[in-house]
Amino acid sequence: MNAEAVEVPVGPGRIVLVTASHRVAPGLLSWPAWQTLHGADRVLCADGGHVQLPYLREAGVRVEIAAPTAQELVDACAGGRTVVVLAAGEGDRGLTDGLARMAGSGRVQMPDLELLPGSYDLPGARLLDLVQVMDRIRRECPWSSQQTHKGLAKYGIEEAYELVEAIEDGDRDELREELGDVLLQVVFHARIAQEASGEEGDEPFSIDDVAGTIVDKLIHRHPHVFGDEHAETPEDVKAHWLRTKAIEKQRDSVTDGIPLGQPGLALAAKLASRVRTAGLDVPLPSGDGEHAVGYELLAMAVRAEAHGQDPEAALRAAARAYRDAILAMENGA
Repeated sequence: MNAEAVEVPVGPGRIVLVTASHRVAPGLLSWPAWQTLHGADRVLCADGGHVQLPYLREAGVRVEIAAPTAQELVDACAGGRTVVVLAAGEGDRGLTDGLARMAGSGRVQMPDLELLPGSYDLPGARLLDLVQVMDRIRRECPWSSQQTHKGLAKYGIEEAYELVEAIEDGDRDELREELGDVLLQVVFHARIAQEASGEEGDEPFSIDDVAGTIVDKLIHRHPHVFGDEHAETPEDVKAHWLRTKAIEKQRDSVTDGIPLGQPGLALAAKLASRVRTAGLDVPLPSGDGEHAVGYELLAMAVRAEAHGQDPEAALRAAARAYRDAILAMENGA
């Protein structure tokens, strides 16, 4: 008795859209992505200059430079074939929208559709975009290309104050924007520093040097996280931090490193903190005349610091309340 041949139905095929982050070195794709690329019947890419192409070809993956329509791509999957589309850097919005319309019509037997990320952005990846954008602006913008550290100094102060205001207002959207503005100052100054010639003793450094310096500092000052020491309370952490800073800085005076250009109350509180931490018994200065109010404010700032209060923040809160009262009176409230 002859067995009757059974025809196995062929499925509609499979479309796989492989994406890859431009922030990750080309060629570094996930294993599922490599497996899919090697096993596909066809691999298509609309961008002939795609950064992944040399690496795919080196790995034996044949890539066709083509920009099919949604209908053409569906037709290419006929007979159960798998077609991989390597997404362009700016995406393939027209193609994906076309596939979505076809799938939503209900009139077409669609292939299986799959989005396969070939590489992922790591946390902080968008910082690479910021560095690239800043680099181009520095080269091509008539204003930015002429800026110096000294010329930008005032903007650093302004952005810092605007950040503090956003924090005090509790505005999350404003906070995110102001943090970006402060970050821009860091990247801008690092980009300028990168151009130093070294002829006048100013050695160049880059944003990577800036990041590397603060990473090393944070690791060194957190032995309870990266080393063998232990800290159970915030007070323990602060003690570690102060000991490490004292060893690093080797200061001749507790006042070393305190910027005298900061607001008066903040300056007074910082001096008081250093004195208290060092266990010094320094009597507060006093006097009459035009500076009498200053001595009184100094004494109040020292008392506030001793009680764990920030006199600068306290005065700002009081001033904002005063501002609100003024507005209320002006509005007839």
